[in-house]
Amino acid sequence: MTKRKKKKGGNKIKNLSNSILSILRKNSSQNFNYKQIAAKLEVDDANSRNQIIKALSELAGKKQIIEAERGKFQINGSTDYFEGKLDMTTRKDGYVIVEDLEEDVYIPQKSLNKALDGDFVKIYVYKRRRNGKNEGEVVEIIKRSKIQFVGKLQVHENFGFVQIQSPKMYTDIFIPKEEIGDIKDGMVVLAELKDWPEKADSPIGKIIEVLGEAGAHETEMQSILAENGLPREFPKEVEDFANKIDTSIQEKEIKKRRDMRDTLTFTIDPKDAKDFDDALSFKILENGNYEVGIHIADVSHYVQPGSILDDEAYERATSIYLVDRVVPMLPEVLSNNACSLRPNEEKYTFSAVFEIDKKAKVVDQWFGRTVTYSDARFAYEEAQFIIENNSGDIPADISIQDKKYSTTPEIVKAVVTLEELAKVMRRERMKSGAISFDKVEVKFNLDENNDPIGVYFKTAKEANKLIEEFMLLANRKVSEFIGKQTPKKTFVYRCHDEPNDDKLAALEKLVGKFGHTLNLKDKKSISTSLNGLLENVQGKKEQNLVDTLTIRTMSKAYYSTKNIGHYGLAFDYYSHFTSPIRRYPDVMVHRLLQRYLDEKPSASQEEYEEKSAHCSDMENFSVSAERDSIKYMQVKFMQDHENEQFLGVISGVTEWGIYIEIEQNKCEGMVKLRDIKEDHFDFDKENYAIEGRKTGKIYQLGDEVYVTVKNADLVKRQLDFNLVGSKQEVEQ
Repeated sequence: MTKRKKKKGGNKIKNLSNSILSILRKNSSQNFNYKQIAAKLEVDDANSRNQIIKALSELAGKKQIIEAERGKFQINGSTDYFEGKLDMTTRKDGYVIVEDLEEDVYIPQKSLNKALDGDFVKIYVYKRRRNGKNEGEVVEIIKRSKIQFVGKLQVHENFGFVQIQSPKMYTDIFIPKEEIGDIKDGMVVLAELKDWPEKADSPIGKIIEVLGEAGAHETEMQSILAENGLPREFPKEVEDFANKIDTSIQEKEIKKRRDMRDTLTFTIDPKDAKDFDDALSFKILENGNYEVGIHIADVSHYVQPGSILDDEAYERATSIYLVDRVVPMLPEVLSNNACSLRPNEEKYTFSAVFEIDKKAKVVDQWFGRTVTYSDARFAYEEAQFIIENNSGDIPADISIQDKKYSTTPEIVKAVVTLEELAKVMRRERMKSGAISFDKVEVKFNLDENNDPIGVYFKTAKEANKLIEEFMLLANRKVSEFIGKQTPKKTFVYRCHDEPNDDKLAALEKLVGKFGHTLNLKDKKSISTSLNGLLENVQGKKEQNLVDTLTIRTMSKAYYSTKNIGHYGLAFDYYSHFTSPIRRYPDVMVHRLLQRYLDEKPSASQEEYEEKSAHCSDMENFSVSAERDSIKYMQVKFMQDHENEQFLGVISGVTEWGIYIEIEQNKCEGMVKLRDIKEDHFDFDKENYAIEGRKTGKIYQLGDEVYVTVKNADLVKRQLDFNLVGSKQEVEQ
């Protein structure tokens, strides 16, 4: 056998990088130095070896290979390109959420390459040498999450900068002199990103709108909406279009509907509600069963597909509830008038009507368009009085003023009977594995200037739960009615996945600090255990914290045409049908339901999946804005209490400080570790605690401590506290 001649040096090796990658891929468990690569390539001259050394260095620089040992390389087995959404942290680095990977990909700040929070990006993934975890580099910004940002303008002689308020933004926006005009230094503005040259540290932008002076109430409310990309007013053409709609009740239209005007019907809503999009009707049938109607404002009758009104409603996708205002999805002529089921008025409605026996079982159902007449309007407090006293003689101090109706014995009987049915339905739901989230809501008493003068807590009583159960019934049954049809039809579901095992384990560890336990053996025991936990913390110092932590453990609910059921409610089928005045998905559900009642073919799944994703995104922005407005009001409220001591519970522990939630008003702030003068404290991650180096004193999650307000920053919506000491120390 003749020996193959070795290649002589001098020439450039063709496709060298690809050849090296091929060798390493085929031998992925082995490490190779340049000599071994040369032997595989059958070259042995100095020039070829130098080419190999250089190529190895370049491939390592691109992270396509890793230097496993000094001078020895192997293929980076996880190296690949993925797409996902960037989630920035306040430390100016981020994570990309990739569906195909089990864990999020860490992106260091140096590898962001101009990507910003929420952007949809393409990343290059490799293994971190220290711990073997995924790390990545942004190689392409596929779609910007947003290009408009709220910040404070800093004016210099020949240019300006907008300092962005969001702690997740790692750069200011450069504003050329000609864009500033006569805008004053320090004003809060809405700036738009126009360009970001390759070698520039900051993007170049222009000022879209001046929002006002920093810290002023109206400025901050407008900022909250603007920074979440939410609307603040209706375009004039949309208002004009809505005002021209004929909202009168026509005999011709009534004939197309089931006429339920003679059936006893009423609404139960918050005392200060301005729109009433759902009503209940009640009738005792000859067989002793009950006919219960859930009647929903027929928004889709007025909001027609393709109109500018529909386009605007879809873009908004939801009403937004800030502490001091509502930004509605629909113009007032619809939301507060034509589509509001006000007492003593006939309205077009879309209804789910059930025959229910005395054991609260549904024995028959009907869905369709109706016309109804509301006989009465109750606040929750009034309905609660009726339930507790079996009486319609509601005291004046809890009664809605200027009533145009009387609370008849028939209405009292209806409210009491519906509450009894709701109680049975709720009990059955809990048995099936539903989780009871009765979280305390923080509310503010505002004066005429929208300044907070007091804090109160809203809890759900029987009247609230009555309405909740019948709304859940309608949502579930509508969803089941369509979801079980064959062939399968496109529909919009409200989906809620099972909680992540790691999050449940973390919750178990956290609540253990308060002496609570969880049973995570299986799906049934998890829901039973979580309900037990939520019940056990009722009225205790840690209630709000545990409620919040438990909610955070849950997956986020979303809209989709791909039904996976609703874990939290323990429903196999669930949709949103009952609030079309304030949620666009409910409008879509009404349209689809009517389409299938008319026996038309299935709608486009692709179209409705895209619309569902948009509605989920807008819901998230809306929730973020609502939280920001609460935080702002909490900071504003605490500004006037700087010299007072407050008892709070440690609600979070980090390497830079401890979070304290004040027990009497649920306001949360931070005590920075560097501000605790009694000792130098170290973070104990394992035990959710901090420990003093000299004293050995420990503050841990759940401990009660006294604090005073150090700083209340309205612009950052941030509270800083001074630590006075533990409850035991202060009260001794």
